[in-house]
Amino acid sequence: MKSIIVVCKDEEAYGQIVATFQSGCTVERTPEKNGALELLQKRRFDLVFIDLNVLNNKDSDENYRESLMPFWQLHPSAEIIVMAPQGRIRNAVQAVKAGANDYLTYPLEVEEIKLVSETINKAKMMQSELDYLRDQFWLVDSFEILRTNSDQMRKVFRQIRSVSPTKSTVLLMGETGTGKSVLAQLIHRHSNRKDAQFISVHCGALPDTLIESEMFGHEKGAFTGAIRRKLGKFEFASGGTIFLDEIGTTTPAAQIKLLQVLQDGTYQRVGGEETLKTDVRVIAATNADLKNMCDDGNFRKDLYYRLNVFPIEIPPLKKRTEDIPLFIDSFLNKLNQFSSKEIHGVHPLVLEAFAKYPWPGNIRELENLVERAYILETTTVLTPESFPNDLFEKETTSVIIPSSERLTLAEVRQRSIEGIERNYLKEVLIRNKGKINGSARDADISTRQLNKLMNRYGLRKDEFKNKII
Repeated sequence: MKSIIVVCKDEEAYGQIVATFQSGCTVERTPEKNGALELLQKRRFDLVFIDLNVLNNKDSDENYRESLMPFWQLHPSAEIIVMAPQGRIRNAVQAVKAGANDYLTYPLEVEEIKLVSETINKAKMMQSELDYLRDQFWLVDSFEILRTNSDQMRKVFRQIRSVSPTKSTVLLMGETGTGKSVLAQLIHRHSNRKDAQFISVHCGALPDTLIESEMFGHEKGAFTGAIRRKLGKFEFASGGTIFLDEIGTTTPAAQIKLLQVLQDGTYQRVGGEETLKTDVRVIAATNADLKNMCDDGNFRKDLYYRLNVFPIEIPPLKKRTEDIPLFIDSFLNKLNQFSSKEIHGVHPLVLEAFAKYPWPGNIRELENLVERAYILETTTVLTPESFPNDLFEKETTSVIIPSSERLTLAEVRQRSIEGIERNYLKEVLIRNKGKINGSARDADISTRQLNKLMNRYGLRKDEFKNKII
Protein backbone atom coordinates (compact mmCIF):
# COMPACT_ATOMS: atom_id res chain seq x y z
CA MET A 1 0.00 0.00 0.00
CA LYS A 2 1.37 3.40 -1.04
CA SER A 3 1.84 5.98 1.76
CA ILE A 4 1.44 9.68 1.00
CA ILE A 5 2.00 12.75 3.14
CA VAL A 6 0.61 16.17 2.23
CA VAL A 7 2.40 19.16 3.79
CA CYS A 8 0.18 22.22 3.32
CA LYS A 9 -2.50 24.36 4.95
CA ASP A 10 -4.82 24.31 1.92
CA GLU A 11 -7.82 22.06 2.69
CA GLU A 12 -8.98 22.06 -0.94
CA ALA A 13 -5.58 20.86 -2.21
CA TYR A 14 -5.54 18.11 0.40
CA GLY A 15 -9.05 17.03 -0.69
CA GLN A 16 -7.99 16.79 -4.35
CA ILE A 17 -5.00 14.60 -3.46
CA VAL A 18 -7.22 12.31 -1.34
CA ALA A 19 -9.69 12.08 -4.25
CA THR A 20 -6.84 11.13 -6.63
CA PHE A 21 -5.59 8.25 -4.47
CA GLN A 22 -8.89 6.80 -3.28
CA SER A 23 -7.97 3.12 -3.07
CA GLY A 24 -4.79 1.29 -2.09
CA CYS A 25 -3.22 4.38 -0.52
CA THR A 26 -3.06 6.09 2.85
CA VAL A 27 -2.91 9.90 2.84
CA GLU A 28 -1.88 11.94 5.87
CA ARG A 29 -1.65 15.71 6.25
CA THR A 30 0.36 18.12 8.36
CA PRO A 31 0.48 21.90 7.93
CA GLU A 32 4.12 22.40 8.95
CA LYS A 33 7.50 21.21 7.66
CA ASN A 34 8.67 20.19 11.14
CA GLY A 35 5.52 18.09 11.60
CA ALA A 36 6.26 16.33 8.31
CA LEU A 37 9.82 15.57 9.40
CA GLU A 38 8.54 14.15 12.68
CA LEU A 39 6.16 11.83 10.79
CA LEU A 40 8.97 10.77 8.42
CA GLN A 41 11.07 9.79 11.42
CA LYS A 42 8.32 7.39 12.52
CA ARG A 43 7.42 5.80 9.17
CA ARG A 44 8.24 5.71 5.50
CA PHE A 45 6.25 7.68 2.90
CA ASP A 46 6.42 6.99 -0.85
CA LEU A 47 5.17 10.42 -1.97
CA VAL A 48 5.62 13.80 -0.31
CA PHE A 49 3.42 16.67 -1.56
CA ILE A 50 4.76 19.89 -0.03
CA ASP A 51 3.67 23.51 -0.41
CA LEU A 52 6.49 25.70 -1.72
CA ASN A 53 5.84 28.34 0.98
CA VAL A 54 6.06 25.65 3.68
CA LEU A 55 9.27 24.27 2.15
CA ASN A 56 10.75 27.76 1.88
CA ASN A 57 8.82 30.93 2.62
CA LYS A 58 11.38 33.33 1.11
CA ASP A 59 10.67 34.98 -2.23
CA SER A 60 14.36 35.26 -3.03
CA ASP A 61 16.34 32.68 -5.07
CA GLU A 62 16.96 30.35 -2.17
CA ASN A 63 19.07 27.17 -2.18
CA TYR A 64 16.18 24.70 -2.36
CA ARG A 65 18.56 21.77 -2.12
CA GLU A 66 19.28 22.77 1.45
CA SER A 67 15.54 22.89 2.21
CA LEU A 68 14.97 19.44 0.68
CA MET A 69 17.97 17.81 2.37
CA PRO A 70 16.22 16.92 5.68
CA PHE A 71 13.63 14.87 3.74
CA TRP A 72 16.30 12.94 1.83
CA GLN A 73 18.28 12.31 4.99
CA LEU A 74 15.25 10.59 6.54
CA HIS A 75 14.11 8.77 3.36
CA PRO A 76 16.50 8.99 0.38
CA SER A 77 14.03 7.24 -1.94
CA ALA A 78 11.02 9.46 -1.13
CA GLU A 79 9.50 11.17 -4.19
CA ILE A 80 8.91 14.88 -3.53
CA ILE A 81 6.33 16.98 -5.43
CA VAL A 82 6.29 20.73 -4.83
CA MET A 83 2.97 22.64 -4.92
CA ALA A 84 3.15 26.34 -5.81
CA PRO A 85 0.87 29.25 -6.72
CA GLN A 86 0.93 30.48 -10.33
CA GLY A 87 3.06 33.47 -9.35
CA ARG A 88 5.92 31.27 -8.05
CA ILE A 89 6.32 28.79 -10.93
CA ARG A 90 9.91 29.98 -11.42
CA ASN A 91 10.67 29.07 -7.79
CA ALA A 92 8.97 25.68 -8.23
CA VAL A 93 11.21 24.97 -11.24
CA GLN A 94 14.25 25.90 -9.13
CA ALA A 95 13.10 23.38 -6.50
CA VAL A 96 12.85 20.67 -9.20
CA LYS A 97 16.34 21.55 -10.45
CA ALA A 98 17.54 21.20 -6.84
CA GLY A 99 16.22 17.65 -6.67
CA ALA A 100 12.44 17.62 -6.24
CA ASN A 101 10.79 15.16 -8.63
CA ASP A 102 8.11 17.46 -10.08
CA TYR A 103 5.78 20.35 -9.28
CA LEU A 104 2.04 21.19 -9.39
CA THR A 105 0.32 24.59 -9.47
CA TYR A 106 -2.74 25.71 -7.52
CA PRO A 107 -5.59 25.06 -7.85
CA LEU A 108 -4.81 21.33 -8.01
CA GLU A 109 -6.70 19.13 -10.43
CA VAL A 110 -7.15 15.35 -10.09
CA GLU A 111 -6.04 14.62 -13.69
CA GLU A 112 -2.87 16.68 -13.28
CA ILE A 113 -2.03 14.97 -9.99
CA LYS A 114 -2.50 11.55 -11.65
CA LEU A 115 -0.30 12.53 -14.58
CA VAL A 116 2.56 13.72 -12.36
CA SER A 117 2.28 10.62 -10.15
CA GLU A 118 2.31 8.25 -13.15
CA THR A 119 5.32 10.05 -14.67
CA ILE A 120 7.26 9.63 -11.44
CA ASN A 121 6.29 5.93 -11.24
CA LYS A 122 7.48 5.31 -14.81
CA ALA A 123 10.79 7.06 -14.12
CA LYS A 124 11.22 4.96 -10.97
CA MET A 125 10.52 1.74 -12.87
CA MET A 126 13.02 2.68 -15.58
CA GLN A 127 15.68 3.37 -12.93
CA SER A 128 14.97 -0.01 -11.31
CA GLU A 129 15.34 -1.73 -14.69
CA LEU A 130 18.65 0.09 -15.29
CA ASP A 131 19.94 -0.97 -11.87
CA TYR A 132 18.91 -4.56 -12.62
CA LEU A 133 20.64 -4.50 -16.00
CA ARG A 134 23.79 -3.13 -14.39
CA ASP A 135 23.73 -6.01 -11.91
CA GLN A 136 23.27 -8.42 -14.84
CA PHE A 137 26.21 -6.87 -16.75
CA TRP A 138 28.84 -9.35 -15.62
CA LEU A 139 28.98 -12.80 -17.20
CA VAL A 140 28.46 -15.65 -14.73
CA ASP A 141 31.88 -17.18 -15.36
CA SER A 142 33.52 -13.85 -14.42
CA PHE A 143 32.28 -13.92 -10.83
CA GLU A 144 35.45 -15.68 -9.62
CA ILE A 145 37.57 -12.78 -10.92
CA LEU A 146 35.22 -10.19 -9.45
CA ARG A 147 35.39 -11.50 -5.87
CA THR A 148 37.09 -8.85 -3.74
CA ASN A 149 37.11 -7.31 -0.29
CA SER A 150 39.21 -4.37 -1.48
CA ASP A 151 37.68 -0.92 -2.02
CA GLN A 152 40.44 -0.16 -4.53
CA MET A 153 39.54 -3.19 -6.63
CA ARG A 154 35.83 -2.39 -6.44
CA LYS A 155 36.71 0.96 -8.01
CA VAL A 156 38.71 -0.84 -10.73
CA PHE A 157 35.75 -3.12 -11.55
CA ARG A 158 33.42 -0.11 -11.70
CA GLN A 159 35.79 1.49 -14.22
CA ILE A 160 35.93 -1.72 -16.26
CA ARG A 161 32.14 -1.96 -16.29
CA SER A 162 31.93 1.62 -17.58
CA VAL A 163 34.54 1.32 -20.33
CA SER A 164 33.97 -2.25 -21.57
CA PRO A 165 30.99 -1.52 -23.89
CA THR A 166 32.81 1.40 -25.54
CA LYS A 167 35.47 1.52 -28.30
CA SER A 168 37.86 3.59 -26.18
CA THR A 169 41.53 2.70 -25.79
CA VAL A 170 42.33 1.46 -22.28
CA LEU A 171 45.68 1.74 -20.48
CA LEU A 172 46.15 -0.72 -17.60
CA MET A 173 48.86 0.38 -15.17
CA GLY A 174 50.26 -1.81 -12.42
CA GLU A 175 53.19 -3.82 -11.16
CA THR A 176 54.18 -7.14 -12.72
CA GLY A 177 51.89 -9.95 -11.61
CA THR A 178 48.87 -7.80 -10.66
CA GLY A 179 46.60 -9.46 -13.25
CA LYS A 180 46.63 -6.93 -16.09
CA SER A 181 46.16 -9.60 -18.78
CA VAL A 182 43.21 -11.12 -16.86
CA LEU A 183 41.54 -7.71 -16.66
CA ALA A 184 42.22 -7.04 -20.35
CA GLN A 185 40.36 -10.25 -21.23
CA LEU A 186 37.57 -9.26 -18.82
CA ILE A 187 37.14 -5.98 -20.71
CA HIS A 188 37.07 -7.80 -24.08
CA ARG A 189 34.57 -10.41 -22.93
CA HIS A 190 32.16 -7.69 -21.77
CA SER A 191 32.54 -5.56 -24.89
CA ASN A 192 30.62 -5.47 -28.16
CA ARG A 193 33.59 -7.30 -29.71
CA LYS A 194 33.39 -10.34 -27.44
CA ASP A 195 32.62 -12.71 -30.33
CA ALA A 196 35.70 -11.56 -32.29
CA GLN A 197 39.40 -12.25 -31.74
CA PHE A 198 41.32 -11.30 -28.61
CA ILE A 199 45.00 -11.15 -29.62
CA SER A 200 47.64 -10.76 -26.92
CA VAL A 201 51.12 -9.42 -27.72
CA HIS A 202 53.84 -9.36 -25.06
CA CYS A 203 55.96 -6.51 -26.40
CA GLY A 204 58.76 -7.16 -23.92
CA ALA A 205 59.22 -10.74 -25.12
CA LEU A 206 59.78 -9.76 -28.77
CA PRO A 207 63.27 -8.91 -30.08
CA ASP A 208 63.60 -5.30 -31.27
CA THR A 209 64.26 -6.53 -34.82
CA LEU A 210 61.01 -8.53 -34.98
CA ILE A 211 58.50 -6.42 -33.03
CA GLU A 212 57.30 -4.47 -36.09
CA SER A 213 57.00 -7.64 -38.14
CA GLU A 214 55.01 -9.40 -35.39
CA MET A 215 52.62 -6.49 -34.92
CA PHE A 216 52.11 -5.33 -38.49
CA GLY A 217 53.33 -8.24 -40.64
CA HIS A 218 55.87 -8.14 -43.45
CA GLU A 219 56.09 -8.61 -47.21
CA LYS A 220 58.13 -11.31 -48.92
CA GLY A 221 61.77 -10.19 -49.17
CA ALA A 222 61.34 -7.36 -46.66
CA PHE A 223 64.45 -8.61 -44.82
CA THR A 224 66.75 -11.61 -44.75
CA GLY A 225 64.67 -14.70 -43.98
CA ALA A 226 61.35 -13.17 -45.09
CA ILE A 227 60.63 -15.90 -47.63
CA ARG A 228 56.86 -15.26 -47.69
CA ARG A 229 54.31 -12.64 -46.75
CA LYS A 230 53.33 -12.73 -43.07
CA LEU A 231 50.20 -11.23 -41.56
CA GLY A 232 50.67 -9.23 -38.38
CA LYS A 233 48.76 -9.30 -35.09
CA PHE A 234 46.79 -6.17 -35.99
CA GLU A 235 45.51 -7.92 -39.11
CA PHE A 236 44.43 -10.98 -37.13
CA ALA A 237 42.77 -8.81 -34.48
CA SER A 238 40.70 -6.74 -36.91
CA GLY A 239 37.13 -6.52 -35.64
CA GLY A 240 38.25 -7.59 -32.17
CA THR A 241 40.69 -6.51 -29.46
CA ILE A 242 44.48 -6.43 -29.34
CA PHE A 243 46.22 -6.44 -25.96
CA LEU A 244 49.69 -4.88 -25.97
CA ASP A 245 51.40 -5.95 -22.76
CA GLU A 246 54.48 -4.03 -21.54
CA ILE A 247 53.90 -1.31 -24.15
CA GLY A 248 56.78 0.70 -22.70
CA THR A 249 59.33 -1.72 -24.20
CA THR A 250 58.42 -1.00 -27.85
CA THR A 251 61.02 0.47 -30.19
CA PRO A 252 60.77 4.06 -31.52
CA ALA A 253 59.93 2.74 -35.01
CA ALA A 254 57.12 0.55 -33.65
CA GLN A 255 55.82 3.49 -31.60
CA ILE A 256 55.42 5.57 -34.78
CA LYS A 257 53.36 2.82 -36.42
CA LEU A 258 51.26 2.34 -33.30
CA LEU A 259 50.51 6.05 -33.27
CA GLN A 260 49.33 5.81 -36.89
CA VAL A 261 47.01 2.89 -36.04
CA LEU A 262 45.52 4.73 -33.05
CA GLN A 263 45.07 7.97 -35.00
CA ASP A 264 43.45 6.76 -38.22
CA GLY A 265 43.32 2.94 -38.09
CA THR A 266 45.88 2.44 -40.88
CA TYR A 267 49.32 0.82 -41.13
CA GLN A 268 51.75 -0.76 -43.61
CA ARG A 269 53.43 -4.13 -43.43
CA VAL A 270 57.22 -4.07 -43.08
CA GLY A 271 58.64 -3.73 -46.59
CA GLY A 272 55.22 -2.92 -48.04
CA GLU A 273 53.74 0.23 -49.58
CA GLU A 274 50.05 -0.70 -49.42
CA THR A 275 48.13 1.12 -46.70
CA LEU A 276 45.92 -1.31 -44.80
CA LYS A 277 42.95 -0.43 -42.61
CA THR A 278 42.08 -2.18 -39.37
CA ASP A 279 39.13 -1.92 -37.01
CA VAL A 280 40.65 -2.95 -33.71
CA ARG A 281 40.27 -1.93 -30.09
CA VAL A 282 43.57 -1.41 -28.28
CA ILE A 283 44.13 -2.31 -24.64
CA ALA A 284 47.67 -1.56 -23.50
CA ALA A 285 49.40 -2.44 -20.24
CA THR A 286 52.56 -1.25 -18.54
CA ASN A 287 54.46 -1.73 -15.30
CA ALA A 288 56.55 1.37 -16.02
CA ASP A 289 55.69 5.03 -15.54
CA LEU A 290 55.09 6.07 -19.15
CA LYS A 291 54.83 9.75 -18.21
CA ASN A 292 58.33 9.69 -16.71
CA MET A 293 59.55 7.79 -19.77
CA CYS A 294 58.14 10.58 -21.94
CA ASP A 295 59.95 13.20 -19.84
CA ASP A 296 63.18 11.22 -20.21
CA GLY A 297 62.69 10.93 -24.00
CA ASN A 298 62.21 7.14 -23.94
CA PHE A 299 58.56 7.12 -25.04
CA ARG A 300 56.66 9.28 -27.51
CA LYS A 301 54.41 11.85 -25.82
CA ASP A 302 51.86 11.82 -28.66
CA LEU A 303 51.54 8.04 -28.39
CA TYR A 304 51.21 8.27 -24.60
CA TYR A 305 48.30 10.70 -24.94
CA ARG A 306 46.62 8.39 -27.47
CA LEU A 307 46.99 5.41 -25.13
CA ASN A 308 45.98 7.30 -21.98
CA VAL A 309 42.32 7.76 -23.02
CA PHE A 310 40.97 5.65 -20.16
CA PRO A 311 43.71 4.78 -17.62
CA ILE A 312 43.02 2.17 -14.95
CA GLU A 313 45.49 1.78 -12.08
CA ILE A 314 45.61 -1.72 -10.58
CA PRO A 315 46.76 -1.84 -6.93
CA PRO A 316 49.60 -4.20 -5.95
CA LEU A 317 48.81 -7.19 -3.73
CA LYS A 318 50.45 -5.56 -0.69
CA LYS A 319 47.70 -2.89 -0.85
CA ARG A 320 44.88 -5.43 -1.06
CA THR A 321 45.97 -8.09 1.44
CA GLU A 322 42.30 -8.54 2.43
CA ASP A 323 41.91 -10.41 -0.87
CA ILE A 324 44.67 -12.96 -0.16
CA PRO A 325 42.28 -15.53 1.44
CA LEU A 326 40.01 -15.25 -1.65
CA PHE A 327 42.93 -15.87 -4.00
CA ILE A 328 44.11 -18.86 -1.96
CA ASP A 329 40.59 -20.33 -1.99
CA SER A 330 40.43 -19.93 -5.78
CA PHE A 331 43.88 -21.47 -6.32
CA LEU A 332 43.10 -24.44 -4.06
CA ASN A 333 39.81 -25.11 -5.88
CA LYS A 334 41.68 -25.26 -9.21
CA LEU A 335 44.46 -27.48 -7.81
CA ASN A 336 41.97 -29.87 -6.20
CA GLN A 337 40.32 -30.44 -9.59
CA PHE A 338 43.50 -32.02 -10.95
CA SER A 339 44.67 -33.88 -7.88
CA SER A 340 43.48 -36.58 -5.50
CA LYS A 341 44.38 -34.28 -2.61
CA GLU A 342 41.63 -32.40 -0.82
CA ILE A 343 43.27 -29.33 0.69
CA HIS A 344 40.72 -26.72 1.70
CA GLY A 345 42.40 -24.35 4.12
CA VAL A 346 45.46 -22.47 5.28
CA HIS A 347 47.03 -22.37 8.73
CA PRO A 348 46.41 -19.02 10.51
CA LEU A 349 50.16 -18.44 10.91
CA VAL A 350 50.57 -18.67 7.15
CA LEU A 351 47.89 -16.01 6.65
CA GLU A 352 49.61 -13.80 9.22
CA ALA A 353 52.93 -14.15 7.42
CA PHE A 354 51.23 -13.41 4.08
CA ALA A 355 49.68 -10.22 5.50
CA LYS A 356 53.16 -8.93 6.46
CA TYR A 357 55.01 -10.06 3.30
CA PRO A 358 55.62 -7.27 0.68
CA TRP A 359 54.72 -9.47 -2.37
CA PRO A 360 57.16 -8.10 -4.98
CA GLY A 361 55.75 -10.62 -7.50
CA ASN A 362 52.13 -9.88 -6.56
CA ILE A 363 49.34 -12.36 -7.42
CA ARG A 364 51.62 -14.45 -9.66
CA GLU A 365 54.06 -14.96 -6.77
CA LEU A 366 51.20 -15.91 -4.42
CA GLU A 367 49.86 -18.46 -6.92
CA ASN A 368 53.30 -20.04 -7.36
CA LEU A 369 53.83 -20.27 -3.58
CA VAL A 370 50.42 -21.90 -3.07
CA GLU A 371 51.06 -24.41 -5.86
CA ARG A 372 54.46 -25.35 -4.43
CA ALA A 373 52.99 -25.72 -0.94
CA TYR A 374 50.13 -27.81 -2.35
CA ILE A 375 52.61 -30.27 -3.85
CA LEU A 376 54.54 -30.60 -0.57
CA GLU A 377 51.59 -30.64 1.82
CA THR A 378 50.51 -33.97 3.36
CA THR A 379 47.61 -32.70 5.49
CA THR A 380 44.28 -31.09 4.55
CA VAL A 381 45.59 -27.61 5.45
CA LEU A 382 48.53 -25.67 4.01
CA THR A 383 50.95 -25.44 6.95
CA PRO A 384 54.01 -23.17 7.41
CA GLU A 385 56.38 -26.08 6.73
CA SER A 386 55.19 -26.27 3.13
CA PHE A 387 56.27 -22.70 2.44
CA PRO A 388 59.78 -21.19 2.10
CA ASN A 389 61.45 -20.30 5.38
CA ASP A 390 61.95 -16.73 4.11
CA LEU A 391 58.31 -16.01 4.86
CA PHE A 392 58.75 -16.88 8.53
CA GLU A 393 62.42 -16.28 9.32
CA LYS A 394 61.71 -12.81 10.74
CA GLU A 395 59.20 -14.30 13.16
CA THR A 396 59.75 -13.45 16.80
CA THR A 397 58.06 -14.54 19.96
CA SER A 398 55.93 -11.39 19.80
CA VAL A 399 52.94 -11.48 17.50
CA ILE A 400 52.09 -8.46 15.36
CA ILE A 401 48.38 -7.96 14.87
CA PRO A 402 47.52 -6.33 11.50
CA SER A 403 45.86 -2.94 12.05
CA SER A 404 43.00 -3.95 9.72
CA GLU A 405 41.89 -6.69 12.15
CA ARG A 406 39.53 -5.86 15.00
CA LEU A 407 40.20 -8.40 17.71
CA THR A 408 39.14 -8.57 21.32
CA LEU A 409 41.80 -8.57 24.05
CA ALA A 410 41.14 -12.28 24.63
CA GLU A 411 41.70 -13.03 20.92
CA VAL A 412 44.94 -11.02 20.89
CA ARG A 413 46.17 -12.91 23.96
CA GLN A 414 45.25 -16.25 22.39
CA ARG A 415 47.05 -15.41 19.17
CA SER A 416 50.15 -14.26 21.07
CA ILE A 417 50.17 -17.47 23.13
CA GLU A 418 49.87 -19.56 19.94
CA GLY A 419 52.81 -17.73 18.38
CA ILE A 420 54.98 -18.22 21.47
CA GLU A 421 54.01 -21.89 21.80
CA ARG A 422 54.77 -22.63 18.16
CA ASN A 423 58.19 -20.94 18.25
CA TYR A 424 59.04 -22.70 21.52
CA LEU A 425 58.07 -26.12 20.16
CA LYS A 426 60.17 -25.53 17.03
CA GLU A 427 63.22 -24.76 19.16
CA VAL A 428 62.67 -27.84 21.33
CA LEU A 429 62.21 -30.11 18.29
CA ILE A 430 65.32 -28.71 16.60
CA ARG A 431 67.33 -29.28 19.79
CA ASN A 432 66.13 -32.89 19.96
CA LYS A 433 66.40 -33.45 16.17
CA GLY A 434 62.69 -34.20 15.93
CA LYS A 435 62.65 -36.92 18.62
CA ILE A 436 59.28 -36.92 20.35
CA ASN A 437 60.29 -38.44 23.71
CA GLY A 438 63.21 -36.07 24.27
CA SER A 439 61.21 -33.04 23.14
CA ALA A 440 58.27 -33.94 25.42
CA ARG A 441 60.67 -34.41 28.34
CA ASP A 442 62.32 -30.99 27.76
CA ALA A 443 58.92 -29.33 27.48
CA ASP A 444 57.70 -31.15 30.60
CA ILE A 445 54.58 -32.45 28.83
CA SER A 446 53.40 -35.91 27.77
CA THR A 447 54.15 -37.26 24.27
CA ARG A 448 50.39 -37.24 23.64
CA GLN A 449 50.20 -33.53 24.47
CA LEU A 450 53.20 -32.84 22.28
CA ASN A 451 51.67 -34.68 19.32
CA LYS A 452 48.42 -32.71 19.74
CA LEU A 453 50.31 -29.42 19.77
CA MET A 454 52.39 -30.41 16.75
CA ASN A 455 49.25 -31.25 14.78
CA ARG A 456 47.67 -27.99 15.86
CA TYR A 457 50.62 -25.90 14.65
CA GLY A 458 51.38 -28.00 11.57
CA LEU A 459 54.78 -29.24 12.81
CA ARG A 460 56.19 -32.56 11.56
CA LYS A 461 59.09 -34.29 13.33
CA ASP A 462 60.81 -35.20 10.02
CA GLU A 463 61.36 -31.53 9.33
CA PHE A 464 63.63 -31.21 12.37
CA LYS A 465 65.88 -34.27 12.01
CA ASN A 466 68.67 -32.47 10.21
CA LYS A 467 68.14 -28.91 11.45
CA ILE A 468 70.86 -27.21 13.46
CA ILE A 469 70.25 -24.68 16.22
